[in-house]
Amino acid sequence: MKKVLVGMSGGVDSSVCALILREKGYDITGVTLKLFSDEDINQLEEAPVKCGSLTDADDAKSVADKLGFEHITLNFRDNFRKYVMTDFVNSYFAGATPNPCIQCNRHIKFLKMLESAKEHGFDYIATGHYAVVEYDEKSGRYLLKRATDRSKDQTYVLYSLTQEQLAHTIFPLGTLTKSDVRALAENAELVNSNKPDSQDICFVPDGDYASFIKKFTGKDSESGDFKDINGKILGKHKGIINYTIGQRKGLGISLGKPAYVVNKDIETNSVIIGDENDLYTSELIAEDVNLISVEEVTGPMRITAKTRYSQTEQPATLEKVSDNEYKVVFDIPQRAITKGQAVVFYDNDIVVGGGTIK
Repeated sequence: MKKVLVGMSGGVDSSVCALILREKGYDITGVTLKLFSDEDINQLEEAPVKCGSLTDADDAKSVADKLGFEHITLNFRDNFRKYVMTDFVNSYFAGATPNPCIQCNRHIKFLKMLESAKEHGFDYIATGHYAVVEYDEKSGRYLLKRATDRSKDQTYVLYSLTQEQLAHTIFPLGTLTKSDVRALAENAELVNSNKPDSQDICFVPDGDYASFIKKFTGKDSESGDFKDINGKILGKHKGIINYTIGQRKGLGISLGKPAYVVNKDIETNSVIIGDENDLYTSELIAEDVNLISVEEVTGPMRITAKTRYSQTEQPATLEKVSDNEYKVVFDIPQRAITKGQAVVFYDNDIVVGGGTIK
């Protein structure tokens, strides 16, 4: 009997993941990851922590008790602070807009959790992500494929998975819809069957990134100049970490016409303002690229790609330009391509790979 360590966040998806695996006859153990130190939580003051909270751990244990399998916790708070929270802060100070869920998947869930699973004799890890893993006999590679429920598909945040990780990962929800999952949870009378999905970054549940960064670092982001695309000073901004590409609201500047953040210049501490047309570009460079469906890209490759989680993939051409830099050229200019976000490449429903926008 294969042993599976099931990541259980306390939500309905991970609970149904465990339910399905148990019914299929796997020997499962549930695990909830402790991602915050007391110090980190205190920095959030009274904001309701949504991931790694005591309530979530209690819900996960309740499901494990009801379904009759062991539940444990693993403490990864030092790793989470280093690879997710500190990276989040540093990225903002560098003028980028990071995606901490991708960093968490890369460094915590599919690295540290899998390492722990192997150390304790487990054959696989499993999570409640909406994605599909398949082995392709022809290429000899494991494939990551989009979920049946495209509205819930999470392959965008999973592009960093390696062949080794995919070989030891199960995604039981990949062929289900969200309504299927809730129905299974209700039929099993799980305590969290109607628990709402978390929409926020787990360690910034109020969505105020700038305040979190100030509390986390003890540093302010210095005021600087708003400039137009020709370098003309338009006014003063409140600190570069308060703005992201494409932002229109909350700029605190009136130009008599709609104005958007189109760039951030770290060297001069400037926020560049322009018209909406200035947000559209056709090309990007991706770095720190991970390829999944192919071992390498040897020439121009037709793909579809997206630069945001909720975006629909767009036709493009992918080409390698250096050791780990790839150029993506879109057929049609794309709006608000943002440094620090991920770009993920697709071949129909198969993930070719992805990287970080430079």
